[in-house]
Amino acid sequence: MTCTGAIRPFFVFLGVTLATLERKLVEMLNAPVEALGHKLWGLEYIQAGKHSILRLYIDNEKGIFIEDCAEASRQVSAVLDVEDPITSEYTLEVSSPGVDRPLFTAEQYKAYIGETVKVQLTMPVAGSRNLKGTVTGVDGQMLNLSVDGNELIVALDNIRKGNLIAKF
Repeated sequence: MTCTGAIRPFFVFLGVTLATLERKLVEMLNAPVEALGHKLWGLEYIQAGKHSILRLYIDNEKGIFIEDCAEASRQVSAVLDVEDPITSEYTLEVSSPGVDRPLFTAEQYKAYIGETVKVQLTMPVAGSRNLKGTVTGVDGQMLNLSVDGNELIVALDNIRKGNLIAKF
């Protein structure tokens, strides 16, 4: 449900890594989202010239509806207009994480131990940048994955993008 990306380090935006910009945005936008009774699940800033996108994922135990996204968009837009952390043009999108929810933090991966995830890596692990496996544990900032019967350890900083694989 979209009402209106996570880029990891190694890219530079106005002299600041995108990961640093992401952290700043999370700190800045967490309070207005929580004030609405929701949780800021994560965000992605996808830099693409004039078509850059700032995508926020909000969540709530009761679910997220289009009205929630619209209200969050208004609140977040007001904060972004005042703080102006992104100097170039961008489109703001507010969405629920959905069933194939993106995963951003160690806590989120911990919540899905025993579930299947797909991760895209910055640097290969076991010869691959794309892994699909079962989360077997999280130790600090290290993700333990069972991939085709092999136990792999992946640094969370090495994950460019991670998603839960929904079971139907």
